[in-house]
Amino acid sequence: MIDLHMHSKYSEDGEYTPFELVEQCVKKGIDMMSIVDHNCVKANTEAETFARERGITYIPGIEIDCVYKDTNFHVLGYGIDFESKEFVEIEKNIRDQSLWASLERLVETQKLGFDVTEDDMWAISKDSYWPESWTGELFAEVLLSKIEYKDHPILRPYRVGGSRNDNPQVNFYWDYYSQGKPCYAEIQYPKMQEIIDIIHNNHGIAVLAHPGVNLKGKEYLLKGILEMGIDGIEVFSSYHSPEQISHYYKEVKKHHLLFTCGSDYHGKIKPSIILGEHGCQISDYEIKMQLEKKNF
Repeated sequence: MIDLHMHSKYSEDGEYTPFELVEQCVKKGIDMMSIVDHNCVKANTEAETFARERGITYIPGIEIDCVYKDTNFHVLGYGIDFESKEFVEIEKNIRDQSLWASLERLVETQKLGFDVTEDDMWAISKDSYWPESWTGELFAEVLLSKIEYKDHPILRPYRVGGSRNDNPQVNFYWDYYSQGKPCYAEIQYPKMQEIIDIIHNNHGIAVLAHPGVNLKGKEYLLKGILEMGIDGIEVFSSYHSPEQISHYYKEVKKHHLLFTCGSDYHGKIKPSIILGEHGCQISDYEIKMQLEKKNF
């Protein structure tokens, strides 16, 4: 079994240590894995060592926020030289902007009518690797825990029995804090071309993450993304419908690209997403063969 998209505690929204993720992969029967933390490569040294000890093939990775045509995307970098200073700079760029963006989200959340404070947010984030980054998911955790808001109409869809309760925290993020939503705070992400080039310069393969999410309603942008030299598409994802999987599988075959599969497992932040489950119908052998051709 293969899962090339999971997050550790070194992501601002991840739960588990690299060691814990390796052990979970062992229990699930996953024999090829990659931890692709958001804008951070710190998990790779630990994960690579633990995976080797447990007989798992480990592919170093990262998931980088970037922009193309005023739209936010995620690009996965696989097989990278994760000790490169360029990835340290990517993390620093995001971290330097995080506190300002967090405070902006706080103001916008208060405008929704919620009495949430800086102290509330620092209290819940203080033990995180990204304490200054208050994500939409973190705001959801705080607000959903406040007894005074147990019947608040904005929060009702995210509670038990609600229409958005399958992944309540991340759904709250998508509905209120993602690009174009009321509590969105803009961070200046690097251009996608720059990120593709950095990945290539560090011996890696650049893969467009879960396009069914980021390209939704803007499918016409795929042509330009392919022209920038992207190497592959994450075809098999827990976010993709069978129709989307079929569409993107045809695209990778048409353009002779790599296809990957990943659950986007985070732990408690996305309770309906299960490690190793990504809808892939292709044999592990075929997936591994195409990776070997890329020297993985």
